[in-house]
Amino acid sequence: MTTDTAVADPTTGTGGVPLLHTLNEWQRRVPLLQLLALAALYIYGLSTIEGFGSQRVLYAILVNASLLGLAGAGQTIVVLVGGIDFSIAAFISAGNVIIAELCGTDHWSTGAAVAVALAVGVVGGLVNGVLSYRFKVEPLIVTLGVSALLSGLVLKWINGSATGVAPAWLGKLTAANGTTFGIGIPPVVVIWAVVAIVIGLVLTRTRAGRNLYLTGVNQPAARLALVRVNRTWIYAYIASAVLATCVGILLAGYSGSGNVTIGDPYLFQSLAAVIVGGTMFGGRGDYWRTVLGALVLSVVALLLSANQLSSAAQDMITGGLILLVVGLYGRERRLRDRI
Repeated sequence: MTTDTAVADPTTGTGGVPLLHTLNEWQRRVPLLQLLALAALYIYGLSTIEGFGSQRVLYAILVNASLLGLAGAGQTIVVLVGGIDFSIAAFISAGNVIIAELCGTDHWSTGAAVAVALAVGVVGGLVNGVLSYRFKVEPLIVTLGVSALLSGLVLKWINGSATGVAPAWLGKLTAANGTTFGIGIPPVVVIWAVVAIVIGLVLTRTRAGRNLYLTGVNQPAARLALVRVNRTWIYAYIASAVLATCVGILLAGYSGSGNVTIGDPYLFQSLAAVIVGGTMFGGRGDYWRTVLGALVLSVVALLLSANQLSSAAQDMITGGLILLVVGLYGRERRLRDRI
């Protein structure tokens, strides 16, 4: 006589819930790995680097994470809708140079200079969105083309050299020792917190956010659900370009002057923050995960700098983190297969 015995299946969970399956479900709801990584890295810094726990170091981490997190905000939106934006660095540099040149060299008012910079972001984002959606060209190719075009136009405008100086008040926004309404918190950190809350609420609590996720998951299904996929796609790219331009404006205060290459590090780092945070292409994740990714990368950068390791080492570690996260999430079925 034979009896049937339930055997645990690590794929389907038959006969019990495998530990790996349980962890994957928890990770899908809450970014546990990212939280644990951030805590472990910070504890390591406290135990190995003198003064790592000081307020000065903490604020330095938060300021760097704020700028990276704001750069990753637009990239998050584009990734969720199913695209990618390789023009972020160019928009950051453009915003930086426009503010410094118009305010410092041509003596424009700050409001007018900011309006011009944001207009450039809107037009550039519109071009990215329309060309990639209307003509079905890969977003990577379109955004690289727009990046090269914008960089060339900026260099032509300034005759190859940025000479402007940023308004003094911008420097106060990004200073690690700055204050917000008399409270000892750098203003850029508060700005980032407000942006994170707004984006988080828009993505999870509004129709626009639901349309974004639906478009990223499955465009034909989104159309059947009466989502205007074309508008959602284009607005995502406009948001990305405008947010990147705002980062460039803030960086003008951080550096004190215009710099045509100041956005270059953010091309890879902004995408890395999104992926390390756990947001995947096409409707998987949220901006809060990018916030964690930016914090993790900022702590890693400070640890490497404190240990006098090169930028090459930072790139290798960041690449390893990306491969690890992609490998872990790659074991799960894509979200569109569950709908």
